[in-house]
Amino acid sequence: MVSEVSAGRTVLSIMGSSVLRPAALRSIASVFKNFFFLQYRAVLRPGRYPVSRADHPLDKKIPFRPDKVELYLDFLNFFIRTCGYLIRVYGKPVLPQVKNLIASLGSVYKTAADVYTKNFSTTNRPRYLSRFRFIVIHAFDPHLMCIPSLHVMVLILIYTRFRKIMSGLGDETAQTEAVRRHALAITEAVLYVKQHSVNCIAAAMYAMTRYDDLFPMEEAEAFAADLFRDSEGIAENDAEEIRVHILNLYRQFSESCAFSGTKSSAETGPWEKPLLDFLETLPKV
Repeated sequence: MVSEVSAGRTVLSIMGSSVLRPAALRSIASVFKNFFFLQYRAVLRPGRYPVSRADHPLDKKIPFRPDKVELYLDFLNFFIRTCGYLIRVYGKPVLPQVKNLIASLGSVYKTAADVYTKNFSTTNRPRYLSRFRFIVIHAFDPHLMCIPSLHVMVLILIYTRFRKIMSGLGDETAQTEAVRRHALAITEAVLYVKQHSVNCIAAAMYAMTRYDDLFPMEEAEAFAADLFRDSEGIAENDAEEIRVHILNLYRQFSESCAFSGTKSSAETGPWEKPLLDFLETLPKV
């Protein structure tokens, strides 16, 4: 099972592989450049870059759950464990697919930066420092990259790529659905720990629809429909309102300009334009 794979051993396997290591190093560089560098540049030069507030009133209907922080922080280990499962079960024949999966991580960070370099975004998050993990979050995450949520983009990347790889191997087992369910659970945790707004989830879903053809509108609708189905501390009518808002905003982004295929083209314009237009409507910090 994916959940039983050691992330630490997988990292050693990846870095010890001449096939996987170059892709891993490039993705690590992309994470540092397009996440940490961009944010800290903005922090060190306040007022130089626009920052929008991405909060929505529905965020208040989701309780703050500090106990969800471990799940929230699991997204990169989840990515690593998924790679590790493929390596452990299928061995060398699957290394090219794992290499592409690792490379796509860096590509997703670079894609999200198309928005961040033009307009940052933030949300109100509790100054909760009673747990060490929250201290780390507040210390190392300036919280300026909310729309689109990279957390959710990576989660969607994991389960859609894993499903494609497993399908190509002719082995669509219960593992595929388990990976999808864990992606949904971490997405919910993102909202429970107040690192993002419901608006950020819709933006991430739209970004992944434009990223490639593995997350079409039908898949996005199914993903949104499964959020908070076993909601903890959220009334069912509130959970339904949250699902409807996320889906409607996703559709708004998707339908603001008709598109076919992926990313930018002469017919569709830059993929990030609907998100930047939306950020322009939000109050500035």
